[in-house]
Amino acid sequence: MPASTRIKLVQTGPARFEASNAKGATGVIDGPADMGGENAGLRPMETLLSALAGCSSLDVLLIMKKQRQDLQRLEVEVEGERADAIPAVFTKIHLRFKGYGPIDLKKLQKAVELSMTKYCSVSKMLQPAVAITAEGVLGET
Repeated sequence: MPASTRIKLVQTGPARFEASNAKGATGVIDGPADMGGENAGLRPMETLLSALAGCSSLDVLLIMKKQRQDLQRLEVEVEGERADAIPAVFTKIHLRFKGYGPIDLKKLQKAVELSMTKYCSVSKMLQPAVAITAEGVLGET
């Protein structure tokens, strides 16, 4: 039987919702101000970018560990470009992975590439409808 994922969403404000999984972890999603949003959480499309960054980050951490790299911290900046239409879907997304520690830049770049092309489920869900690019750079310590 295929694995399934369940999320429960409960309205907690005029345009605010709390999402929770079966284990009780939560996240807040809030709407725009013109709907009563209060900047109390991420907007839905920001949540999507966060999911992509989170999914690929976990891949990069695992790949770097397997490559015996001492990755001490990872930061990811994600920028999405949206269509000027309704629905305003993402047309392009760029991720910039910044790795800290005594690591080999080429190995970080390879880990990012493997995540984007082979392992990240969120990336695969979005492609080919969205042009996704990614880069790995060394963070300054």
